[in-house]
Amino acid sequence: MQLRAVLITGAAKRIGAAIARTLHGAGANVVLHCHRSRAEAEFVKATLEAARPRSCAIVQGDLLDLSALPRIVAEAERAFGRLDGLVNNASSFTATPFGSIEASQWEDLVGTNLRAPLFLAQAAAPALARAKGAIVNVVDIHAERPLKDYVVYSIAKSGLAGLTRALALELGPAVRVNGVAPGAILWPDAGDQFPAAERDRIVAQTPLARVGSPEDIAGAVKYLLLDAPFVTGQVLAVDGGRSLHL
Repeated sequence: MQLRAVLITGAAKRIGAAIARTLHGAGANVVLHCHRSRAEAEFVKATLEAARPRSCAIVQGDLLDLSALPRIVAEAERAFGRLDGLVNNASSFTATPFGSIEASQWEDLVGTNLRAPLFLAQAAAPALARAKGAIVNVVDIHAERPLKDYVVYSIAKSGLAGLTRALALELGPAVRVNGVAPGAILWPDAGDQFPAAERDRIVAQTPLARVGSPEDIAGAVKYLLLDAPFVTGQVLAVDGGRSLHL
């Protein structure tokens, strides 16, 4: 499959930026979605366009605002006149210990990790069908094995795994839909979520005995978008084998 234009949510930094760089390096034009990280998105855009002019665009919007989602997709399609791929990468990740869960946490975590991917896919489906394109959802190994104290996040990612399989049925044969489930790749920006001892425990529990890189996830996304024409409805764990012990 030749990718000409791909929309990546949460593409201004971390894993999203790595996905953008990898797909761009494979020849795709990329549309970087951001919400508050406009400056970081502009930096990524400038870096990519230094290598290939007029190959990157930015769309900005709050994924919790349902009314913004069709606009985000429409702007992405207009940027290059088509849309071949959608990568639902943007994610909120916060602890929600049972007994103290608040409605606002539910709205944020389910909204970004499940509701937005559903409604972005719905808005993008006609363009993706015309292009015989594909969707990749960035899930999590904790979709299958919940992470303690992260009840709502685990539920949302489990829903995203289910959405991946459901959309493969709904959108086939024109559009393939798959997921990538990262393990330990980048520690959260808020360092108190995983203290040093917990990080050491996670690495020790991982058969490959290390943390992965954003490029590991980006490579899997590239494979599912570009090199897997007979793969749909699958969620690929990229976790150094950690889910074997969960």
